[in-house]
Amino acid sequence: MYRGSSVGVVIPAYNEEGFVGDVIREMPAYIDRIYVIDDRSTDGTWGEILEAARADASEHGSYDGTTVQQLVADGGATALANRATVRDTIGRVVPIEHRENRGAGGAIKTGYLAALADGVDATATVDADGQMDLSQLPRLLDPIVEGRADYAKGNRLLSREYRAAMPRFRFIGNAMLTFLTKIASGYWKTMDPQNGYTAISHDALAAIDVENLYEYYGYCNDLLVKLNVHGMRVADVAMPAVYGEEESSIAYAEYIPKVSVMLLRDFLWRLKTKYLAVDFHPLALFYLFGAATAAIGVLGTGVAVFSALPSPGTPAVQGATSLLLLVAGIAFLLLAMVFDMAESESLERQVR
Repeated sequence: MYRGSSVGVVIPAYNEEGFVGDVIREMPAYIDRIYVIDDRSTDGTWGEILEAARADASEHGSYDGTTVQQLVADGGATALANRATVRDTIGRVVPIEHRENRGAGGAIKTGYLAALADGVDATATVDADGQMDLSQLPRLLDPIVEGRADYAKGNRLLSREYRAAMPRFRFIGNAMLTFLTKIASGYWKTMDPQNGYTAISHDALAAIDVENLYEYYGYCNDLLVKLNVHGMRVADVAMPAVYGEEESSIAYAEYIPKVSVMLLRDFLWRLKTKYLAVDFHPLALFYLFGAATAAIGVLGTGVAVFSALPSPGTPAVQGATSLLLLVAGIAFLLLAMVFDMAESESLERQVR
C-alpha cells in the first residue's frame, strides 16, 4: 500500500535478460502487485522473471491479496485471457506470457487489463531495461493518490539538466512528436509524450477503452488523446533521463511516420467525439475550415508559381488570391488552437 492506496506496476519485457530481474528485485516494498508481461521473448527473459519473482517473494513474504480483488488469478478477465496466459502469482509478482508478440503498447495494454481486473487504485508503468529510477515513483503516485490528477507521466524536457542527458537524435524526434501530440491530444502544456514512466488511477483506466488502445510504440500518445476526451487531469512530472548499455529497438525511420499517421486519426476522432458528438464547440469547425482553406491556398500558390500560362498577369492574380486564402486558413487554425488550449487548461499541471 502507498499512502492508503493499492498500487500495481506493469513491466513490459521483450528480450530483457540481464535487466528485468534487477527491476523486479528493486521494486519498492509499498508496491502491491507487479505485472510482468513477457512479450514472446527469444532469450532467457521468462526464466529470469520467475527467478526474480521467487527472490522477491522470499524477501517480502507471500502477498495476502487483501488490498486487491485477485480477479486475475481467478481467471476473471476475459479480454486478458484471450491474449495472454496468466501464471500462478509468486508473492506479489503476476507473471504473464503473451501468446504472440504484441509490441510495447500491447504489453502495456495487457498489464492494464490485469490491473483493472485486480481493481488496484493506481497503476504505474516501468520499463524492464532499468532506465527508470524507481526512487522517483512516489512523485508519479502522489498526484494520483492525492486526487490532484488522474494520470501522471514523466517529463525529461522540463529541466535543462535533464534534457542534456538525452541523445540529440532522440531529442529531435521527441520534440517533433511532442508538438504533434499537443495538437492531437489537446494537452498543450504536456511535453515528452513518449515517456513510458507513468501512473494512472483506476477511475481513469476504467473510463478509457483499454482494449482498443494503440499497440505500437505510440501507445503513450494515443492514451493522452483518450484521456482528454474523457476530461481526465494530467500531471507532467519532471524526471531525469537515464540511459544504460542497452540498445533501443525502435526504428525511428518507421516509428515517426507511423505514429504521426496515428496521431492524425486520433486528432480527427477527438474533434468528432469531444466537440461534435458529445458536445458542440465551434473550434472543430475552425480546425476543419482552416485546414481546408490553408491547403487550397498552398495548392493555388504552387499552381500560380509554376504556371506556364502565356499571360504574366494571370498567375500573379492567382498567387495573390491563393496567398490570401493561405493566410486566412492559418488564422482560423490559430484561433482553433487558442480555443483548444482554453478548453484543456484546467486539466493540466506541471510538477517540477
